[in-house]
Formats: sequence, C-alpha cells, structure tokens
Amino acid sequence: MAKKSSISKKTTSSRSSKTKKQGGFFARLIAFTLKWGLVVGLWLSIILGGLLFWYASELPSITKSMVFERRPTVIIKASNGEIVDRYGDLKGKIVDVKDLPPHVIQAILATEDRRFYDHFGMDLKGILRAFFVNVTRGGFVQGGSTLTQQLAKNLFLTRERTIKRKIQELMLAFQLEHELTKDEILSAYLNRVYLGSGAYGIDAAAHVYFNKSAQELNIREAATIAGLLKAPSRYSPSNNPELSAQRTKTVLQSMVDAEYITESDIKAYKNLPPAPRRKPSSGESVRYYTDYIVSQLDDLIGTVDQDITVETMLDKD
Repeated sequence: MAKKSSISKKTTSSRSSKTKKQGGFFARLIAFTLKWGLVVGLWLSIILGGLLFWYASELPSITKSMVFERRPTVIIKASNGEIVDRYGDLKGKIVDVKDLPPHVIQAILATEDRRFYDHFGMDLKGILRAFFVNVTRGGFVQGGSTLTQQLAKNLFLTRERTIKRKIQELMLAFQLEHELTKDEILSAYLNRVYLGSGAYGIDAAAHVYFNKSAQELNIREAATIAGLLKAPSRYSPSNNPELSAQRTKTVLQSMVDAEYITESDIKAYKNLPPAPRRKPSSGESVRYYTDYIVSQLDDLIGTVDQDITVETMLDKD
C-alpha cells in the first residue's frame, strides 16, 4: 500500500511539474509577444506618423494654389445676335446652396453622398456598402468617396493614381471638413464640378442644357444634371438623349429611395422626353466659318486670356 501511495505521489508531482513548465512557457510566449508587439507597433506608428507628416507638409502649398484653370470662353454670334458656336470652357455664376431649390441639392446628395451632412469627410458605411455592391456584382459599380473627398481631388490634386495621392486626398478632406461648413463644401463642389459640354459648375450646366439658371431647375432637370456626375459625356442630354433619360429616371428613383421625394412628386416627370438645349451649332458650314474666326483672334487681339464674345456678319439663312 505504501509503494502504491508513493507512486501516486510521484505521478501527481510529475504532472504538476509538467503543468508548471507548460504554464511558464505560455506565460513567456505571451510576454514575448506583447513586448515585441509593442516595439513593432511603436516603430510602425513612428514610420506612419513620419509618412503622414511628410505628406501633410505638401498640403499648404497645394491649398494655397487653389486655382480653377479653364480655357477662356469664346462665343460666336450671328448678325441677328444668335449664338452659333462656343469655344472653350464655360463657368456659370457662383451659387450658394441656400439659394438653390431643395430638390436640386437632394438630387446631388441622393446619387453622390446621402450621408454628407452626417460624416466627417470619410463615410465608413458608404465604403462598406460600395465594397459589398462591387463584390456581389463582380466589378466596380459603386464608389465610396464622399463629396468632400471628390472636392479635394478635383480642386487640389493631380490625376495620378497612387497611394500617396489617395492619402493626401483623405487628409485634405479632413482639412476641408475642419475649416469649412458643410454648406460651404457643397457650394464649392457644385460651383466647380465638371458637367460636360465645357460646363463647369451647376449654373453653367443649367444654362448649357436648359437655357436657365440653376435656381430655376425643376425636379426632372435637376435629376438630369445630377446624373451627369457619373459620366458627363456618356449621360449628356445633348449627346445621348436616350441614355440621359434613363439615367434621369435612376436619379429620380434614388431620390425616392432616400425619402427626399415621393413617387407622386416625380410622376409628372418620369415619362417626359428629355428636353436638352443642345450646344450651339449650325452645321459643318457654320463650323468652318467659326473655326476661321477663332484662328484669327490671336492676330487681331493677341492671346485670348479672358471670356469674349465675337459679333459677326454671318447670315445663317
């Protein structure tokens, strides 16, 4: 009996010793992992901080040179005062979101950034939603950039697609959110965004496509212009009336989904054919004439560095 008891005690002691060794090993492993995890994390933080500081050091020079470059607009008029052609880029008057009808703003937000007034420059929900949509549809269908990020990209940065540029774009978005109000950001975006046919800004687009100011746009027209943001040339009512009409219906439905308007609000507009105001042009013969006039301008008045209107003796009839 004594021998059995002795063996039992030795076995228990052996197991206890083994357990202690295993416990000590795991404790040392955890301590090692925590120690080097902190060291690696610290160095990564230093490197990342230095990288962000380097990128941020370039931002002041970028923000100070917020120059909106465009070619001067040259408008050619016939003898009766009718516009027969236009060259260069058109920029309408500066508008404030407070001066625009609510449905104009709602059309933009419904298609581009529904959470604009809630996020801080980056919309995490929007990014996840876009990722899910793109994965389920097997391609790039939806983007996750906010209007603030788009403004940062359009105003300050080059078109290069690099990690550095994307980081700077995000940093600039945060900077804009910090320094400007939401209405100021949205106003800046609407006044500078390119909307096709040489039109920069929503007021210019309203004049080019509908011969009216942005303040006069109805729901259907606002949806048409909002639809241009995805692809100005593809969905231009001047170039592709049918595609433009389809895109307009999509925007109107997005406005309904976002609960900005109801189905009854857009019922009168859904089945209407597009009513674009085409870019002024009067056929090939007139184009030859206007091209000749533009080619002579440098000799007549020097380099064209501002918008001008040229009155001609052209009789279209």
